[in-house]
Amino acid sequence: MSFYRNSTAAIAAFVCGQALFAVPTLAETLGISLSDDSNPFYVQMRKGIEERATELGWTFTYVGANESVVNQIQTVEDFVAKGVDSILISPVDAVGAGPAYAAAAAAGIPIMSVARHAISPDQTMAIKMDEFGVGSAIGAWLVAKLDGKGKIAMIQGPSGAQTFRNIAQGFTTQIEAASGIEVVARFEAPLRREEGLRITEDILTAHPDVQAIYCGNDETALGAVQAVAAAGKTGQIIITGMNATGPARAAVDSGGLALTVQLKPLEWGRLAVDSMAKWLGGDHTFEAPRPGFSLIEKQ
Repeated sequence: MSFYRNSTAAIAAFVCGQALFAVPTLAETLGISLSDDSNPFYVQMRKGIEERATELGWTFTYVGANESVVNQIQTVEDFVAKGVDSILISPVDAVGAGPAYAAAAAAGIPIMSVARHAISPDQTMAIKMDEFGVGSAIGAWLVAKLDGKGKIAMIQGPSGAQTFRNIAQGFTTQIEAASGIEVVARFEAPLRREEGLRITEDILTAHPDVQAIYCGNDETALGAVQAVAAAGKTGQIIITGMNATGPARAAVDSGGLALTVQLKPLEWGRLAVDSMAKWLGGDHTFEAPRPGFSLIEKQ
């Protein structure tokens, strides 16, 4: 039997799955552009967005970007041309998606980022976790597991996604404070299982004495778990992920994955719609909500 321990948790702005603020119920049209169609995190986030929008009587259109900033810009421009009332977006690239935000702003359409965020003056609001804090929590946990010494590698997420750079920055702050830990390899890559597998195979070839691998999400981590198992090193290399998907929890159960992070993307999606509803209702002064997180490991 497995037991999970929650640690380093922030308080999410939900009570029994409902937002803490009231929202207007006017019919609105919503455009949704998330960065990845297949990632379990975004699958759940989309579900939360669409469930809440339906409850409010909104109509919505979803078009996935599939990690293509060109596709995402075109999608948002199409939303603008169709005259949607609002847009929720998880940008593929924090800077590269700028034209999408500019197009929405020029048309007077609020565009809120969810999960990932943009570096754009036209971003209406960003609904995101404490990115640095999440990375710092993972880093502190790993330092303790390694007793402050060892060699580690990092697969931190897509190039251009500022969210994953911020999480990695929080992580490395803890690692650098432990003078006995060396980062022997660092990669930016799409958050897909096949990428985690491929990169980890390369890491194990170049650094067979690596003791831990930090991954930007669970899919990448599960690819790393597969590569480590194929090398006959399960249990010898600590692997961390993020999102606490079903397969990741199973891997924690089995011991292949040492740590994942609970983020509750379905609740994020609902919170994003409630935030947009509040904005459309005329309240432009509320603080952007910060969803909570918790570390999940096998006890």
